[in-house]
Amino acid sequence: MTHSIHAGSCHCGAVKFEVRTALEPATRCNCSLCRRKGALMSPTFAADALHIVQGREQLSMYQFNTRVARHYFCKVCGIYPFHQTRKDPDAWRVNLGCLDGIDAYALENNVADGASLSVMEDA
Repeated sequence: MTHSIHAGSCHCGAVKFEVRTALEPATRCNCSLCRRKGALMSPTFAADALHIVQGREQLSMYQFNTRVARHYFCKVCGIYPFHQTRKDPDAWRVNLGCLDGIDAYALENNVADGASLSVMEDA
């Protein structure tokens, strides 16, 4: 798994970041939030591999269910650029669709069973 540095941003550009991560195997999750946002996520990486270049104040954090995972969204355009995972709070994932020059539709991907981690029905 090759870890390269990638630049990324939300849709409106208010939030810009750099991340050192592999692109594959990319993952979709079947939990209630991920099913609705439909993002293709990177493999996990450590928190120190993510550097917010601009717009930290434009990020809003959303938590649900067990309130372990931290999902970040741009307050301006609503795009989800990255999150801290529930399964391993030291691990993060980035929305591959937010990375510059990456065709997320061309990446092989699998489905993570996040729904099985829920303590609430349909969460």
